[in-house]
Amino acid sequence: MNLLFVCTGNTCRSPLAEVIGRAEAEARGLSEISCTSAGMFAFPGNPASDPGIAVAAAHGLDLATHTSRELSAELLDWADLIIGMEASHAEAAARWDPAASIHVMTDFLPRDDERVGAGVPDPYGGDIETYEETWALLELAMRGLFDRIGETSP
Repeated sequence: MNLLFVCTGNTCRSPLAEVIGRAEAEARGLSEISCTSAGMFAFPGNPASDPGIAVAAAHGLDLATHTSRELSAELLDWADLIIGMEASHAEAAARWDPAASIHVMTDFLPRDDERVGAGVPDPYGGDIETYEETWALLELAMRGLFDRIGETSP
């Protein structure tokens, strides 16, 4: 299964989701799941944000080699599941590929979480604490996503 995480610039939220997704797949022994990310308005080749790199490193994951890329038809074709960080990202992907399986990352939070469907706030320009909050939200939603994938797998 191929998971594509989408945000605006592909330097903050979606790269964090990508590495969290890879780590979650590895922790669950799901070698058949691949994760990548892209941005709706990304400038190709930009690095991940410095606070994002630092927060990922603090959690034992590496974002230092990430380079941004723009969402493309090829990536949409590759993806089995497209996860936007906000509703606007999911809606834009749906315009490109109306038949695709598309969700908002916060759709996978526990049902009683008040942030369900609200989207992942953009930490761009924020401090380490802001990025830690983003990390925590993504990690919780990622567990829900992988739980849902596990429910639908044979």
